[in-house]
Amino acid sequence: MNLLRRPYALLVQIARLPVARLQFHKHINPQNIEPAFRYFTKRHPKYKIIGNKTLGAALIELGRFTSGEQYLDSIKGKNLGGHHARRAKARGYRFVEIDRNDYIDDIHAINTSVDTRQGRPMDAQYLERTDRFSPIDNFRYYGVLDNGGQLRAYCNYGHYGNFGAFSQLMGYRNNDGVMHLMLVEIICKLIDERSVDYIMYDTFFGAQPGLQQFKKILGFAPYRAKYTLQ
Repeated sequence: MNLLRRPYALLVQIARLPVARLQFHKHINPQNIEPAFRYFTKRHPKYKIIGNKTLGAALIELGRFTSGEQYLDSIKGKNLGGHHARRAKARGYRFVEIDRNDYIDDIHAINTSVDTRQGRPMDAQYLERTDRFSPIDNFRYYGVLDNGGQLRAYCNYGHYGNFGAFSQLMGYRNNDGVMHLMLVEIICKLIDERSVDYIMYDTFFGAQPGLQQFKKILGFAPYRAKYTLQ
């Protein structure tokens, strides 16, 4: 009976998801935006009847917050994202916008620091050293440095229209709150800039429990995403 209830419970959960209307604005960067739209809306590789990033999209509706400080107040409790971000700052870590070409060796070291992430072997593309990065116009690149100036985590953030999305999030495995600090700082920056209505961190469904929890303590929630290309 429990096995029969699980698919039904999932359908009920999906039906109750709030809807986010996410817009791709191709004028931002036609060469990148249109392929991204096709990728987000193509058929899911496992569940063919739904879009790739449609059900359970992990989003924060940034317009709910009047400032980055208000967002921080919403995640300041013990073991929430703000708490871990403060711990990282107290340990001397700092958030910066980066040119990835200044940190080629650090990025490669991060990418090869573990053999598996989220229960899966690292993709081959991460194991090969990149000698030169080419920036994309609608992307920004961020990182967290330690006291010695070494890159400990990095993130590629894409701006697509009325929403932005994290393309890559990588860091060393430790308990210092480095990843929390990086995401909290980016989210606060986006809220204060008023540049997008939503920020996306991939999806909830299919993510490992640890990653789902990580998203929750930063304020992400599952939505049904409806995409348009303008």
